[in-house]
Amino acid sequence: MTDTWGQDRPAARPSRGPESLPHWPAPIAPLNRPGAFSSGCRKTVTRAFQSPHKAGATSKSHPKSFNATNRIFDMKRILATLSLGLISTVPAGAASLYNTLDGNAPLIIAHRGASGYLPEHTLGGYELALEMGADVIEPDLQMTADGVLVAMHDATLARTTNVEALFSPRNGDYRVSDFTLAEIKSLTVEPTGATASTDYPGFAPSMADPYKVPTFQEVMDLVAAHNAATGAQIGIYPEAKTPNSLAMNRQILQEMKSNGFDGSVPNTFVQTFSHEGARQLAALQTEAGMDNAIAALGYALDLGDGFGVYDATTGEVTALEDLAGFADGLGLYLGYDLDAAFIAAAHELGLSVHGWTFRPRTDEAAWEMFLPWIEAGMDGFFTDYPLRGVEVLQRYEAAEVPVPATLPLMLAGLGGLAALRRRRAAA
Repeated sequence: MTDTWGQDRPAARPSRGPESLPHWPAPIAPLNRPGAFSSGCRKTVTRAFQSPHKAGATSKSHPKSFNATNRIFDMKRILATLSLGLISTVPAGAASLYNTLDGNAPLIIAHRGASGYLPEHTLGGYELALEMGADVIEPDLQMTADGVLVAMHDATLARTTNVEALFSPRNGDYRVSDFTLAEIKSLTVEPTGATASTDYPGFAPSMADPYKVPTFQEVMDLVAAHNAATGAQIGIYPEAKTPNSLAMNRQILQEMKSNGFDGSVPNTFVQTFSHEGARQLAALQTEAGMDNAIAALGYALDLGDGFGVYDATTGEVTALEDLAGFADGLGLYLGYDLDAAFIAAAHELGLSVHGWTFRPRTDEAAWEMFLPWIEAGMDGFFTDYPLRGVEVLQRYEAAEVPVPATLPLMLAGLGGLAALRRRRAAA
């Protein structure tokens, strides 16, 4: 996706709505979270990420201290135990905490990998995102001079690699399409933005050269190996950076199918900013016997008599009803007319909504940024900081655990028992 670092926003607002784009927070420093990561640490139900607490922090569910008598301590412990036990027995079919299209928690989509922490679109960055608990890995795809798909956001190599140092005579914008795979593999991907580096506390990449430009095949190999080793079902979310290229779209789908990403791996999408390209991808998938979700990217607009999405490649607006004819989801900029009403309208048509890009400054800012979109029913978050997204959902679920109807009666009864014990002790 194209945004803050290497961005293709429309020069002027194409239709009605707020006249200014929302404030984009500056990139933030990575969290200092020492300790080793655990593969497959994000659970399907609780989405828990077992990161160490910060020094001096206390868990929300555990009081700092007990100053009462031992008997009162025992009673509080009983109450807490029973409360947790009752909460854990809520039927699996109980109402969902989320207003998403499928009722499941929103997807944490690792935007260009863990690009807020490590160099973007590298195997090291993707691996860190997997360890942090991302649901989906997003590789942008470009084509080399010899026809190999590589993970690279920009059409040129200058912003993210050391190409100028190694190939200074070839200064024709250093386009990816002018370099062979062998030449590109000689480059090193460098950190971009204010927060990425080549090191993350407690994380050691498993590959020898984690910050080289990877091929699409290498990205799929990494995700498939992670899924096989952990039992997870992490999806991929590739984007063809050349809109409407029949040859490129066909090659992307062929490689996905050859690697088992044919619709059988959950949360796997193919995305494009071109709505005509999305239609083309849908037709090519049908032709190939594939069933991955197709995502049309753009900018949400309230048209007065309905909603639509602005296509930045053509300058035209496509109505949601038309998009639902060939797309399964929408990848939308967090601005213009994107709100709960837009998301609800998309859901009515069976379209999921994924927002880009979440880059909050701090943990608390992450909560404040994600929470309104969780409440609005957004289905997925493109974020440079997947750990922050995981932790926000963990915090949200902890705060919103449904309480059984019998719990207040049980607590009242136990409170009466506690009072009786105090009276007997006083006597």
